[in-house]
Parts: sequence; C-alpha cells; structure tokens
Amino acid sequence: MFRVLPPFGSDPRGVAEIVNGLMNGKSNNTGTITLATGGATSTTLYDARISPESKIILIPFSSAAFLDKVPYGAFQDTTDQTAASTTAAYAITYNTTDYSNGVTLSNSSRLNVSNPGVYNIQFSIQFANDDTQIQDVDVWFRKNGTDVAGSNSKFSVPNSHGGTDGHLIAALNYFIELAAGDYMEIMWHTTSTLVTIEQIPAQTTPTRPATPSVIVTMTYVSMASIANVYVSSQSQGSAVITHFANSTADKTFAYVVVG
Repeated sequence: MFRVLPPFGSDPRGVAEIVNGLMNGKSNNTGTITLATGGATSTTLYDARISPESKIILIPFSSAAFLDKVPYGAFQDTTDQTAASTTAAYAITYNTTDYSNGVTLSNSSRLNVSNPGVYNIQFSIQFANDDTQIQDVDVWFRKNGTDVAGSNSKFSVPNSHGGTDGHLIAALNYFIELAAGDYMEIMWHTTSTLVTIEQIPAQTTPTRPATPSVIVTMTYVSMASIANVYVSSQSQGSAVITHFANSTADKTFAYVVVG
C-alpha cells in the first residue's frame, strides 16, 4: 500500500510524495483476489478500504482469469443402445466426455449443471430400424427425474430394405432454465424393439470416420454470461464476489475500490 497523510497533515516532502504518486496513478485503492476453487460459486474479498457504498471494479489479472468461459459440455456414446420393451421409457446414455466446463456427466445419462441459468441442449441420435415396417420413436427431456412438459418429439424411422437397416438421424435443440445442481436426461421410446440407437464403425472406400450413436451438447445462453464475475454484496471491510462454479487454480482478478 502507498503512504497516506496523517490526520493533521505532514511535512512538505511527505505531502509532495503522496500527491505526486496520485498524479502518476499510484493510488492505494487497488489489490488482487484469487477465486476459490472446488466448485465454489463465490469468494469473499477482505479489504479495510471497502465500505457499503464503495464501487468495486474487477479486471482479469491472470491467464486463467482471461481464459474464463461460460459453462458448456459435449458428450457422445460409442455403443449400441436397445429397448427391451415397447411400453417402457429408456434414458439415453453416454460413455465419452468430449468437453466439460460447468456441465458434467453422471450415472451415464445425467447432464449436471453447476451454474443457474438458461441452457441450450442439442442432440443428434442415430436410429436404425431392422423391421420391414416403418417404426416410430419418441424422444423427450427429463429434468431432475421429471418429464419436461411439451418437450417430446416423434420421429418415424424408415423400414429395412434389401437387407439393409433403415436409418434416421433425430436432431433438435431445446432451451431450458436450470438451477445450480439440476440435471437433464434425454429419454426415448420405440414402437418396436427392432429399432436401436446404433453406432457405426469407421468405414472405407471412401474412408469415413466412425458414427457415434448419440451426440449431445449443452451451452449456457443466459445474458448474465457476459458478466460472470461481479460483486453481489458488500459491507464494511469485505465484499462477496459471485462467479461461475470454479475449479480452476490461480484465477486471479485485480480490483479497484472507489468511494
């Protein structure tokens, strides 16, 4: 911290040093704070210069802070998924995490979020039909184990022909508001057990990459994402900094206290 003048003034040299420091931008109302980790969504800043009326400006001050991103997740499955019954609903599962930042996979089917807000869920499901008749498939969302009203889509999967399964890609996106700790699942039901969610290995002539049975992504779209580190409350000597659930070390911000 830079020097301050005593209540009853100082000698001319002391006054000059402090005034010159201020003229050169050397005020003593700055500092740094490193966000708490372990999934923490808030960090307390302690500074005696903070008052209930202070304005606190936060600026990224480390590479980890500059690289901060809004929550997202991308997952896929590389196995076949089947339905044992035409009267039951099944949760679509995933065995691969491609990207994860605040959106995580658990129980093979649950897409968990650490931060509240509106999310865009997008899926791509590779259906195959081994029946000689066209069959229907329903796909819908569940939130915390409860079906989301109005979220179902019906797809008709072409019948097999010439000994080759009929194929259909079911794809769409859906916006939903979630609280911290909520999870989403994608459910499916089919009119025939001959319909499967199929993965296809890499192919040749020409060379083609493998086809995952399912791809799903979740992206945070709330407007608050442009200001994900902010002062949510303050009192004499301290302030609470609210932020996205943080698991990144050394995410440091510089701050300026005004007033």
